[in-house]
Amino acid sequence: MDMDTNNLILFISKFILDRLNDDEQPQPATPSNSPQTQACYNSLNNPSTLQLFQAKSIPSISIQNYLIRILRYCPSTNEVFISLIIYFDRMKLLSSLFTINNYNIHRLIIAGITVSSKFFSDIFYTNSRYAKVGGLPLSELNQLELHFLLLNDFNLVIHQSELDSYTQKLLAVSID
Repeated sequence: MDMDTNNLILFISKFILDRLNDDEQPQPATPSNSPQTQACYNSLNNPSTLQLFQAKSIPSISIQNYLIRILRYCPSTNEVFISLIIYFDRMKLLSSLFTINNYNIHRLIIAGITVSSKFFSDIFYTNSRYAKVGGLPLSELNQLELHFLLLNDFNLVIHQSELDSYTQKLLAVSID
């Protein structure tokens, strides 16, 4: 995809802000018909797992500035950033208990970037670097990474058509 990553971050942050606390069901480009693993089912239906992502207070850094910080200190491809939205939608589809709000979005973002970078890129950073950039202790990021994988049922594969569909959604947000 040939889009400037800084513009992409602007579009993603606007897209996320528009959907915070939104009860509207996400519409995936390709529906997930694969059965959930028992571990995924347990995680999605365990409120304490979902609480792991909740911060005690809303971080003072905006979503856009948080994404810019991540890009600055842990550069990644556009696919890594777009995959965040796809993974968030998949989690919402798998569980009605899963919500994205101002208290959990930053932790979801850094966990998602950590997971997605490892999946999509040949070059990625250590968890200690992601933790430092994300403002979390390493042990906490390690837990969030595992639970992010569980909440996605370890289904990280994103087909090109799905990436293209979400890119179009982001471009539509940029026009609004």
